[in-house]
Amino acid sequence: MKGFDKSKLILSALLGIPTAAIGYYLFLPALNLRSIGFWLYLTAVIAAFAIPWLNLSLKDIIANLNKSKISKKARKQFNVTYTFTRSSIIAVAAVAVPILVIAFGWLVSTPLFRARAYANVISVTEAEFDEDMPETTEITHIALMDTASAQVLGDKTLGALSEVISQYDVSDYYTQINFAGAPKKVSNLEYDDFFKWIANNSKGVPGMVMVDPVKSNAEYIELATPMKYVKSAYFGQDLMRKLRFEYPTKIFDSVSFEIDENKNPYYIVSCVKPRVGLFGAKDINEVIIFNPCDGSSKLYALEDVPSWVDIVFTGDLACEKFDWQGLYSGGFLNSIIGNVGCKQTTDDYGYVALKDDVWYFTGVTSVTADKSNVGFMLSNARTGEYKFYPVIGAEEHSAMAAAEGQVQEKGYVASFPSLVNVSGQASYILVLKDDTGIVKLYALVNVENYSIVATGTTQAAVMSSYKKLLQQNNIGIGNQNTEAEITVENVRIAMVSDVSTVYVTATDGKVYKGYLEADESLILIRIGDKLKLNYFEGDTENVFVISSWKFAN
Repeated sequence: MKGFDKSKLILSALLGIPTAAIGYYLFLPALNLRSIGFWLYLTAVIAAFAIPWLNLSLKDIIANLNKSKISKKARKQFNVTYTFTRSSIIAVAAVAVPILVIAFGWLVSTPLFRARAYANVISVTEAEFDEDMPETTEITHIALMDTASAQVLGDKTLGALSEVISQYDVSDYYTQINFAGAPKKVSNLEYDDFFKWIANNSKGVPGMVMVDPVKSNAEYIELATPMKYVKSAYFGQDLMRKLRFEYPTKIFDSVSFEIDENKNPYYIVSCVKPRVGLFGAKDINEVIIFNPCDGSSKLYALEDVPSWVDIVFTGDLACEKFDWQGLYSGGFLNSIIGNVGCKQTTDDYGYVALKDDVWYFTGVTSVTADKSNVGFMLSNARTGEYKFYPVIGAEEHSAMAAAEGQVQEKGYVASFPSLVNVSGQASYILVLKDDTGIVKLYALVNVENYSIVATGTTQAAVMSSYKKLLQQNNIGIGNQNTEAEITVENVRIAMVSDVSTVYVTATDGKVYKGYLEADESLILIRIGDKLKLNYFEGDTENVFVISSWKFAN
């Protein structure tokens, strides 16, 4: 071609090709037209190719710099020439195209123009609390430990293994799962730094930590086959690089570490697809289950994800999607002015275990409300199902403050609560921690009346105290209680899960139990005494829980 500048073509290739290759290797953008990251990457690559065609006179720039001192006055003397040519116009236009796509795509994807589309991303079923939430008789199975406390236990467990702690750290990211019907928090080991990876990458990552958030203990689990691909590895063993090279077009969202029923480790990688416009309302549509030991993986449609997987949707995404519907159902303008019918989630969330699934729980407030909930929502972390329960009461932070106030002299800090059904009553359950992050007390707070607060050193003890308070306030428990008059045949005290438990056997063979922490007067019961009891069924068959008692006349 006449007048074609081969030197510019060579320079363009020398700048553009390395930028494209290195940029892709380092930043791992999804090669997907509906990813903003792809268009930013494309902008950088096109700009690198375009630089030689912009006709900036570097010679004039250097000459002016040599003649002038670096000052405001000197900078005004610079005479940089620029010639508008066909090639330069094409180069500028090429760089502008992806920038315009980002701007236009963002604009047509915002709630400003597509509010109702955002609101329709999910459907929410209004449900009855006491029908969907099974009644809790004795709280011995609820995970209340937050990630910070799990990290303390996990680090302490790993600290006892000198040969492991010198080379690896426990990841700060713990995943809440249900394992063998019980709540657990799991996290894998990671390489301590680049040099530890150099020294150990041929052996891999040898294990993981499992924390029991109910019993407040942790165990290190050594894997039969070490993990080769983790987030802290480098080059070809880097987890995200391995995933990107295998799934170049997928837009990744969360990556969570889980284990199956046989304690085999997996990464659960959620893939998103925008549901509004070009970039808006990203939602999970596919899931990759990745084996970090051998690098194998399988892509699942959302509805086909195996039931042992617990976390597909993050709590943040679950709350964000609910807020879209709560804020934008009446249109964008209504979400700004008027706020008719607008509601939103509170600023945090907890976990609830139902039918071997993990559900996110959070309160829902009116946009104009203060310190109170109009209800709460549950969202299934695996399926994305939503339920709303119109239970009016205290929002979570008010309940946390009420629990802290019960023991204000100790200076304990409350964790974000979970939700339980006690005698048909929606109740917050939470832990109180000291300044080292160790759990010291459990607390139960009534949602509708947060002045009703019970605390105890164990979940069983706090439940007994809470039910006693409900009875004293004529709430719920009266319908669940059964009255009996018995003669005591035997009394014994046993430590069960570090709780001093009094077992009373009646002459008719029935066994009743109570907790000394909740009621010290139980120590006064003797063989042959006649008692009047109020009791309810416990978690153990044929063993009933005493809610109140007195000596019969």
